[in-house]
Amino acid sequence: MVQFANLPSKNKDSDSENAVKMTSSNSSDQDMPNGSVSKGAGTEEGHTKKRKRKQKSEKGVKVNGSHAKRRHSVSKPARDPRDEASPVRPQKEIAGTRSPSPVIDFDGLSRPSLGTRERKEEIPEQAEARLQKLAGAVRTILECVGEDPDREGLLGTPERYAKAMLFFTKGYQENVKDIVNDAIFHEGHNELVIVKDIEVFSLCEHHMVPFTGKMHIGYIPDRDVIGISKLPRIADMFSRRLQIQERLTKDVAHAVMEVLKPQGVAVVMESSHLCMVMRGVEKTSATTITSCVLGCIEKREKTRNEFFSLVGLNRR
Repeated sequence: MVQFANLPSKNKDSDSENAVKMTSSNSSDQDMPNGSVSKGAGTEEGHTKKRKRKQKSEKGVKVNGSHAKRRHSVSKPARDPRDEASPVRPQKEIAGTRSPSPVIDFDGLSRPSLGTRERKEEIPEQAEARLQKLAGAVRTILECVGEDPDREGLLGTPERYAKAMLFFTKGYQENVKDIVNDAIFHEGHNELVIVKDIEVFSLCEHHMVPFTGKMHIGYIPDRDVIGISKLPRIADMFSRRLQIQERLTKDVAHAVMEVLKPQGVAVVMESSHLCMVMRGVEKTSATTITSCVLGCIEKREKTRNEFFSLVGLNRR
């Protein structure tokens, strides 16, 4: 007769714990002779674990501290908020005297003074009085530099110079609205549009001597395009004033941005200043380059470099 050796106490303790968990008093659940647990106990434990998992799924799991019920697979899926149409934002009403641009006045005047407004709105009698006043000032200048304004060669100079100065500064009598004249067309175009090598003549406001050069204007439309002749006209309007090149470049860029509402605008100007050629440092070959980029052209380096390359600034 074969006898089984006594098992260690650890197995006996395990058998006792299993006996406590068993809910059935069936004789088949008793310990086997070799100390192992019967199949009935293991099966009961499996059912118990399944019941617990089911109860847990019904109660829901905690999400951020609160219980959330499981969504059935046939329920309506969550909608991506990006699929929703953007709410229509009411446009702010613009006052009749100012524009949204920090540079350009509603009438297209850059930082206008009281004298600017008076000249733009003057009647013919006031224009004649202005001409005679300016001619008198020129006669005074001739006297101050040591000349005789009554000699033959200078008799008509005061009035001629006065008319020339009013022509040099005729931009004070123009505005963007009249220049554009509704020449904006819906074409669905969204690639670079550039008008380059626009000749520009202006007067330096520091010494009232000319600076001349070329301006390049480019923009990326937002479906609407402007008549290409309007870009040089806008450049002329702002250049025919007492200016500095930095402000002139910025004035043109903001004007195009305001009237056309494109995705982006870029303006580059190259010029020579007689105030540093005829006087001062007297550098005849020196040129000054300024730029102003707005919108997507300012944000995208690739687009900005494309514009500079097309106007000839990225020279190798």
